[in-house]
Amino acid sequence: MSGRTVRGVLVALVSVLWLVPTWLVVVNAFTPAGTYTGAPRWWFASPGLLDNVRAAFTSADVGRGLLNTLLYAAVGAAVAVLIAALASFAVVVMPVRRPGVWFWGIFIGTVLPLQTFVSPLFTGYAKTGLYDTRYGMVLIYVALTIPFAFFVNRNFMMTVPREIAEAAQLDGVNWPRMFWRIHLPLARSALLAAFIFQFTWIWNDLLFGITLSLSPNVRPVMATLADLNGNYSTVGPPVVLAGALVASVPTVVLFFVFQRFFVNSLRLTS
Repeated sequence: MSGRTVRGVLVALVSVLWLVPTWLVVVNAFTPAGTYTGAPRWWFASPGLLDNVRAAFTSADVGRGLLNTLLYAAVGAAVAVLIAALASFAVVVMPVRRPGVWFWGIFIGTVLPLQTFVSPLFTGYAKTGLYDTRYGMVLIYVALTIPFAFFVNRNFMMTVPREIAEAAQLDGVNWPRMFWRIHLPLARSALLAAFIFQFTWIWNDLLFGITLSLSPNVRPVMATLADLNGNYSTVGPPVVLAGALVASVPTVVLFFVFQRFFVNSLRLTS
């Protein structure tokens, strides 16, 4: 058996392992809540998806949670990527002292477990009035997504020839103009890849959604789905799965729409 065949078999097995849970979610989301027996179904029985989605939106206000999450993911990822691009430009292109120290000082944010931030963040948010506010949620998501976006952008900017910056300096271009007019357009693919990564992470976040928010006007969709599946919920698993299925659509669409840019950026930053 050739290496290509073995690789193909392994990829097929991994794909099946990933697809089986997705298949179960889709099939059971179509199951009417009134006929659900507690045992997972492996094939479609009757079309109850729309009723389940309607129940999810009515019982837990999933629609408002989707809008909140869209705000947090879009604004948080965009601001984080812009700040990360500025930091990458400063560390790689500008003549700063000890660029390695700056790199590790920012990148170490991806190494620490997120659970270590929960207690001090909750206390600080409660004391400063940021708890259960949209501004507070956007702020924490921006802060948490900067390190990885910085890592992606910094790796790309290291591939840009230094002669470009030297030629721009000879022409009298200052640092801000060099960033906005030269390096930022060149890093478009890397910026988009970082944005997709961070948008998806913010969209799927549950930990900070349930820790730093409480009211339906602020809570992201994953925290809303957690409430829908809480101890006092009576809607049934099919309704929860239908809500989760709807909540997963935006990130899937985003990935497929920008798949070409995403793959190209991974080649450039690897």
